[in-house]
Parts: sequence; structure tokens; C-alpha cells
Amino acid sequence: MKDIGKIIQGLRKKAGLDQVEFARRAGVGLRFLRELEQGKATVRLDKVNQVLDFLGHHLEVMRNDKG
Repeated sequence: MKDIGKIIQGLRKKAGLDQVEFARRAGVGLRFLRELEQGKATVRLDKVNQVLDFLGHHLEVMRNDKG
């Protein structure tokens, strides 16, 4: 989650939004956004997807062919 959090933080900053305004526009709580950007491992995936959707991005699950 740390990598995803840092990516989201970078996209938020690139959009010129502070955490308060971004959380409001994305429809999530400020506490959630802060925890997400800090890489908290137990954030809700549906809310992560909500934030990514607001940014025009998505998560993709790929099969690991090692093994």
C-alpha cells in the first residue's frame, strides 16, 4: 500500500489539491486519505478504487507467472 499511497499523493499534488479539498472532491474522509497516503495496509479497497477513479486511474491484478 505504500507504493499506491505515494502514487496517489503525487497525483493529488500534481492536480494542485491539498488533502482537504481532494478528500472532499473524491468523496472520502480526510482521515482515510491521510492513512492511504501514509501507506496504511488496512485501508478499504473500495475507497482506494473510489480515489483512483476520481483520478482517472484503476488497479489491475495480474497473475504472477513465477513458479
